[in-house]
Amino acid sequence: MRAAIFRNGEIVVDQMPEPKPGAGQVLVKSLACGICGSDLHARKHAHRMVELSKFLPGRTPMDLSRDVVFGHEFCCEVLDYGPNTTRKLKPGTRVCSLPALLTPEGPKGIGYSNDYAGAYAEQMLLSEPLLLEVPNGLAAEHAALTEPLAVGVHAVAMANIQGGEVPLVIGCGPVGLAVIAALKIRGLGPIVAADYSPARRLLAEKMGADVVVDPAKTQPYASWAEHAQMSEAEKAARPPMQALLPPLKPALIFECVGVPGVLQQVFEGAPRSARVVVVGVCMETDKSEPMLGIIKELNVQYVLGYTPEEFAYSLRLIAEGQVDAASLVTGRVGIDGVAQAFADLANPEAHTKILVEPWR
Repeated sequence: MRAAIFRNGEIVVDQMPEPKPGAGQVLVKSLACGICGSDLHARKHAHRMVELSKFLPGRTPMDLSRDVVFGHEFCCEVLDYGPNTTRKLKPGTRVCSLPALLTPEGPKGIGYSNDYAGAYAEQMLLSEPLLLEVPNGLAAEHAALTEPLAVGVHAVAMANIQGGEVPLVIGCGPVGLAVIAALKIRGLGPIVAADYSPARRLLAEKMGADVVVDPAKTQPYASWAEHAQMSEAEKAARPPMQALLPPLKPALIFECVGVPGVLQQVFEGAPRSARVVVVGVCMETDKSEPMLGIIKELNVQYVLGYTPEEFAYSLRLIAEGQVDAASLVTGRVGIDGVAQAFADLANPEAHTKILVEPWR
């Protein structure tokens, strides 16, 4: 089969053996797969990913001397089954799945593995117990957005929302947009979102942001403060010592950029007692001033991935039209276009989410 392969630091197109489903596994045809920011990071910082994997017991790091096929945001079609499967879903059924295979040695990730190809290939293997049938006749290109939406759903779930917070989303790429959508569904607001890109600010509004900010013109934290003012009743209800502080509602800040320096900017701009949820994946060594966090009593929560329940919930949200997934898709390529798509995603005005359709 054909695949876009990560080889020697580059994305190349080549043939590879078709996978054969083992016990409990399903052979599927890759219909659509989003190019994730993590894939872009992996291409550039693969050695760093391998280096950090030594701190994760049980994680098998990529061998960068061997081929890797990326692709973990996918919708597929059932082709065939391996032994010890129930075959509940008929061939031709469209499915999504967590990007993992269940093996006797434990779950193994799909997309950053030498042994289990991701969906930048024409075919791949999935574990039958993890399959989710795509409902409501949902198009494959929209079902493929389940995984990135689940990242936002999980980030909001981990934010320990108490009610009454005013959220600020820093960065409106796919991750930030997923966070905005999840916040909107939770009914939290007004949602303030900041990004330098006009195109992404427009998408932030479509996803549910109430206030969009261009950091080149307006300081995001000042804009947040304007929309986080307490009512007179809330001011009066504060304990005496708190009455000495600015009359602001609780801050909930989502860092969705993942480049060095942004977390320090959050520490500098955040109000006292803010909760900071770090969703953006920074692959480089970064630094921040702990004393700022101490003085302001900031609560910092790092998040990754999602639960199986959040993944299934995200698929339902898209299928039921509660999230405008179609707005995020800005391009489609076949296997031969993957390398160029990686380059094109550097321009936020041109693209937000490019889908790989291997049979295109």
